[in-house]
Amino acid sequence: MMGAEPFTVACIVAGALLIVMTIANSFIARLPLSAAMLYLGVGAGIGPWGLGLLDLDPLGRAPLLERLTEVAVLISLFVAGLKLAIPLSDKRWRIPVQLASITMVVTVAAITAIGFYLLDLSLGAAVLLGAILSPTDPVLASDVQLANADDRDRLRFGLTGEGGLNDGTAFPFVMLGLGLLSLHDLGEGGWRWWAVDVVWAAAGGLGIGYLLGAVVGYFIIYLRTRHREALGSDEFLALGLIALAYGVALWCHAYGFLAVFAAGLALRRIDHAPLPGNPPADDVDESVSEAPATLMNAVQRFNSQLERCAEVAVVIAVGALLSVVEFKAEVLWFVPVLFLVIRPIAVWIGLMGTRVGRDQRMLMAWFGIRGIGSIYYLMYAISHGLDSSSASHLLSITIAVVVASVTLHGVSVTPLMLRYEKRHKR
Repeated sequence: MMGAEPFTVACIVAGALLIVMTIANSFIARLPLSAAMLYLGVGAGIGPWGLGLLDLDPLGRAPLLERLTEVAVLISLFVAGLKLAIPLSDKRWRIPVQLASITMVVTVAAITAIGFYLLDLSLGAAVLLGAILSPTDPVLASDVQLANADDRDRLRFGLTGEGGLNDGTAFPFVMLGLGLLSLHDLGEGGWRWWAVDVVWAAAGGLGIGYLLGAVVGYFIIYLRTRHREALGSDEFLALGLIALAYGVALWCHAYGFLAVFAAGLALRRIDHAPLPGNPPADDVDESVSEAPATLMNAVQRFNSQLERCAEVAVVIAVGALLSVVEFKAEVLWFVPVLFLVIRPIAVWIGLMGTRVGRDQRMLMAWFGIRGIGSIYYLMYAISHGLDSSSASHLLSITIAVVVASVTLHGVSVTPLMLRYEKRHKR
């Protein structure tokens, strides 16, 4: 295997690891650690620190890592949208919306200030760091997200919705950081950033994704219930809708991440909608009446499995990067400040006015998991011309935060969530 391409090595290792994880899944579930921690260890083991089978250059391989993390985030965002079955009129939606907006802004502002005044970053690089580290991760946070569509728990709902929304709401700050570094056109006085990158890109992404998800979903259900056509191939439907929503959004200069999340959200709505054409109840057999639910179960099951595959590949890559990234001493104090000061303050400010209990607020403040989304934004910036000095500095901080998050949150998720579930039942 010496001299093999990184992709070849990744395929072999990922395949073997998936088989092992499947066989030992029940045993691992009882341990106080997450699957991502094992993937991280495998990545470090096959990297230069270990067997030397996978040697990644984060700067030279930035386009490859960008695409890999992009695919992983897209799949996860679609799955997050499918999990959120609560009606859009429900007041619980205030929780993820405020977390993805108010909490996001507070987090970006705090990290920007620290980056500019304490980390010796330029203003543009500091804003970019804030954008990279502000979104919570929809891929690695599955253990604290909704397990099924009938779950109405505010903690899980809030974290699931936040992970789905803030991967898109972070994009305007990425573009702002790149603009301040003269790598993106902000317009005179910032008008283009406000009009295009903030207003249109966000609203357009949500609108395009929701419209496509609703139209495709209702059309498929109509063909199945009225004409017995378009049966099966639910996996193709999921992949097709993800690609369609993402492609159309990018074509319209809107945020594809928000479009994919909204598409999953809209597709979930057909599960509770009346059958197309409103056929009389006596004329609808059981298989037809259960068509929406059957479609949802098939699509969500396939995407969840696909999400795990993407998680394996990306986290292994992150583990391999540990030996090639030059970590600075500043990460020793920055990581605790981010997890124990910035995130809790931002969450408490963001949840003002919502009906969230004290225990739930504390857990939301702790489970601000950073991961694959942060890697994507960093690689996106590098691919768009970020200078090597700034890229190396941001890479050191970002990888340190992601590894710390995978480790600390992975160790704490099982005992904390078990304790929460017991108290919640009482």
